[in-house]
Amino acid sequence: MAQKKTMIELFAGVGGFRVGLEPHGWKTVFANQWEPGKKNQWAFDCYARHFPQGKNSNEDVAKVDASSIPDHTLLVGGFPCQDYSVAATLATSKGIQGKKGVLWWEIQRIAEAKRPRYILLENVDRLLKSPAKQRGRDFSIILSCLNALGYSVEWRVVNAADYGFVQRRRRTFIFATLNRKIYEKSTPGAIIEQSGFFAKTFPVNQDSIATVKIGETEIPRDLVAITKSFKFEYANAGYCKDFNCTTIRTTPVYHGPQTVLNDILEKDVPEKYYIQESKLDQWKYLKGAKKEPRKTSAGFEYIFSEGPIPYPDPLDRPARTMLTSEGTTNRSSHIIEDPETKRLRILTPVECERIDGFPDHWTEGMPERTRYFCMGNALVCGLIEKMGGTLDKIVEGTFE
Repeated sequence: MAQKKTMIELFAGVGGFRVGLEPHGWKTVFANQWEPGKKNQWAFDCYARHFPQGKNSNEDVAKVDASSIPDHTLLVGGFPCQDYSVAATLATSKGIQGKKGVLWWEIQRIAEAKRPRYILLENVDRLLKSPAKQRGRDFSIILSCLNALGYSVEWRVVNAADYGFVQRRRRTFIFATLNRKIYEKSTPGAIIEQSGFFAKTFPVNQDSIATVKIGETEIPRDLVAITKSFKFEYANAGYCKDFNCTTIRTTPVYHGPQTVLNDILEKDVPEKYYIQESKLDQWKYLKGAKKEPRKTSAGFEYIFSEGPIPYPDPLDRPARTMLTSEGTTNRSSHIIEDPETKRLRILTPVECERIDGFPDHWTEGMPERTRYFCMGNALVCGLIEKMGGTLDKIVEGTFE
């Protein structure tokens, strides 16, 4: 029997999850987007303008009463990578408390209260290795929390360009489900490489089980114990059920078309996006290799070094990862040679929207600098749309 396609979107930004899932018929019944310390809530305004349906919340998610959120089948969100460590409360040795303002605990709180059948989350790829001094601790806390609520969990680090998209953007995706039937006939290794949610959505080499090291561990149920001493090396894909975790390093398999930077460029680009002649040397320096003496604020001398970045960016390859500084005079901003004028320029806001898979002019109406920031902060919508196709089969009972 097909399940209701209702969802909520937390940390919604300008709506990347919704853009990817609405074509599959998902109805968003609640969304929250709030930028702390900002007078102008540009991302929320953009979201509400495109999606006036449903309940749109523009307040600190920690202040949202979970009982006020409508029931839903799917919870989605792109939450920040933070310190998820916990401590024992003073009131009781059994209680725990996470650091104030750490947004993972709001996901955990809402999931515990509403019990959505499915959860789909996005984070940076370094989530699996943080913090640096205790590798895997933070991700172990997330897995332990979800397992404690009865969820089976998969994860995969996906580089969008590996599956034909126009950006080399690596992100960790987490899929959690209370629907254990979809896994009952498979081993953890087979789930990761052949039969699981991510394997069906983003195929990988299915021979690696025999050729690469499989990591296995039992994750502590005690979050304080994880915080104090637990660490584990997670590979780019894995499966965790009942606190038993299996992880494998996978390699993508894709034979479809590849979109490149040249495919998404605008024509007749306004003059303001071109680099002035007087600025060319500055850009060349920013993009170039460096090995030069510098001093800290305390007067300590050191040698600063960094490698070169393509200048200009090649048009026959996918774009590099967009950052929130895109469009500024910054080493990470893309510089291209315009095919029409043969002059160097930055990308336009519309081109950045296309790189993330949003419709043209999606962020129009906010300051241009904010448009770039929002796209540097967004996800690749096409990846979510592909996951939506797999979710369709799961909720319709045709997933095999």
